[in-house]
Amino acid sequence: MKTLLTAAALSFAMASAAFAADPIIGTWQTIKDDNGNSGQISIVECGNAICGTLVKSFDEAGKTFKSENQGRKLIWDMQNQGGGKYGGGKVFSPDRGKTYNGQLVLSGNSLDVKGCVLGICRSGGKWKRVK
Repeated sequence: MKTLLTAAALSFAMASAAFAADPIIGTWQTIKDDNGNSGQISIVECGNAICGTLVKSFDEAGKTFKSENQGRKLIWDMQNQGGGKYGGGKVFSPDRGKTYNGQLVLSGNSLDVKGCVLGICRSGGKWKRVK
């Protein structure tokens, strides 16, 4: 009986860990881009990876507007590499119209975003968690 209870408790703990949300999941406020625009990115689990979609756009005055990129995935195929680091995926930069090999580093409610192409990297700045 004791072995059965231990096995049940262990199974429950493993199932709970498997269903725990990745800490990067949520909505993130970007910094202003080259055009002065910023946005909110909804980061969710997409199968076994992490992806992020632009859900809200702001002009340089901070007023919302309907961007042609709203609803577009700006982050995809990111893998949790442990220790708050994510990589192996892509990041799209709307202001430059380019796709980069992405790197994300999560630290509390701050997300460092970086993209690289042919060894040349560009910082997407520190995003702040909205919710």
